[in-house]
Amino acid sequence: MYCPGVPGSLFPDGRDGAARLRHLFEAGSLVVAPGCYDALSARVIERSGHSAAFISGFAVAGSRLGLPDVGLMSYGEALDQARLICAATSLPVIGDADTGYGNSVNAQRTLLGFAQAGVACVMVEDQQWPKQCGHTAGKKVVGRAEAVARVRAMVEARSEHGLDVLIMARTDAVAAESFDEALWRASAFADEGVDLTFVEAPETRTQMERYCREVPGWKTANLVEDGQTPWLEPDDLREIGYSLAIYPLSLMLRSISAMEVAAERIGRDDETRVKFDHARDVFGWPDYEMRVKRLEGGDV
Repeated sequence: MYCPGVPGSLFPDGRDGAARLRHLFEAGSLVVAPGCYDALSARVIERSGHSAAFISGFAVAGSRLGLPDVGLMSYGEALDQARLICAATSLPVIGDADTGYGNSVNAQRTLLGFAQAGVACVMVEDQQWPKQCGHTAGKKVVGRAEAVARVRAMVEARSEHGLDVLIMARTDAVAAESFDEALWRASAFADEGVDLTFVEAPETRTQMERYCREVPGWKTANLVEDGQTPWLEPDDLREIGYSLAIYPLSLMLRSISAMEVAAERIGRDDETRVKFDHARDVFGWPDYEMRVKRLEGGDV
């Protein structure tokens, strides 16, 4: 019999994602959310036992378009990918909505679209368009007034439409302006009523501790291999004061490595792969076959 929310089920049910995330944060847990970029990677994250997944814009741009994360992916493409991911997993999904794809009204439409797609938490940032990956050079942020208005617009749209969706506000001001400016913006975002703040790319543990100490509300750590931020263990992050740790590229970086090895070894069978039946299980074949048997196996 079909069981909603079981990893690999045909129709996972993740509609209470915002409530589940909120419960974890209120309990003082550090939520570890690996980055996904398609339905398959989201299912792998769920099957591994994690409690949330993060849609990485960098990874989606790379996997869907084969292009860098520099604003080339449209709102429609990002929304479509979010919809497919949310349909494939019962996990609470945190969606990367870039800068909101326009002015404050665009940001409101973006929030509504992502919420309708099933995203439990929407992340918006204060970069200028076209945006850059958070751990690359050349980033620029909009002025304070525009950054706050962008966040305020999303909070207002959530309230107006009675949506149960969390909002995460990210600032890239550490690299573009200064760490003090990043703290000012994060505090201003918290004052506007967002659920989580996200100071991107702090460069020292001391900066990370200061962010958690001085900015109210739940805080996000972004751990990127070879990135600017110190790689701290989850227990350290929780002790400092973080509520969420995202690992946006961990799966993708290892996937590229595995695919390159496999491409070089085409025609030679080896044990560096999963078995075919395991892949069938990940894709949900047992659930599909069970449903077909139940629905079509009875007498007419």
